[in-house]
Amino acid sequence: MSPDQLPEPTATEGIARRSMPIEYMDDLQDSLASLGQLATGLLPLEESLTRVAQFAVQAIPGAEGAGLTLLEENRSDTIVATAEFVTQIDDIQYGLGQGPCISAAADQQTVMSGSLGADQRWPQFGSRVARLGVHSVVSLPLVTNAGVLGAMNVYARKKNAFPADAGRLGELFAVPAAIAVQNAQVLEQTKRLASQLQAALSTRGVIERAIGIMMSRSGGTEAEALDRLRSLSQHQHEKLPVIAQTIVQEAVRRARARHINPLH
Repeated sequence: MSPDQLPEPTATEGIARRSMPIEYMDDLQDSLASLGQLATGLLPLEESLTRVAQFAVQAIPGAEGAGLTLLEENRSDTIVATAEFVTQIDDIQYGLGQGPCISAAADQQTVMSGSLGADQRWPQFGSRVARLGVHSVVSLPLVTNAGVLGAMNVYARKKNAFPADAGRLGELFAVPAAIAVQNAQVLEQTKRLASQLQAALSTRGVIERAIGIMMSRSGGTEAEALDRLRSLSQHQHEKLPVIAQTIVQEAVRRARARHINPLH
């Protein structure tokens, strides 16, 4: 997505942009431009997500680090961070099952706090994070037409580090950020599926070659050869493709030996 393809601001967003300090808007525009030039198809998924989190740090004044969590069905969540202290904090959050990122994703609302240690919404999380010297956060849900993809946490060490406009700036950034994250996720899923299909085809080919070798040795049918393969798999406590690969490799070894020494 190029900068000129970024979503047009709504009337409300236009008013918000005009009312913010110009230096805030300059940083936001730079971040949006970088986001629009992000070549998600050329980068691994985690690197793409990390870049999005880095752009969020640039977009929100006062930010010192950010983390991004991508929620995926039937897979572990993908969690990235721009700094080590962010990783520590998010580990605490997900370990406890409470915190601003979890709330933002669940409620699909921006969440802010300028004093985590005193914030009663997440008492266990806030007290532990405050002891690490981190007190401020802006958490942004990443929402598309497909639903909630995940959320971003943007942190600062000082109390009340973020200006009042930080939430609105974050929301302006989060809309195209969610699209970039979704694109990266779809591309990664496509690559993953292609890899799985290729592996399945390779496995099937090995089994078929092993069946052919066993048929040539015994003169039996394909079904009988497959039954023998399954029996070997159960007896040796190995998966069927592993047994098939062993048979194929042994046949290749014998053929090469005969070629080198045809009298034996």
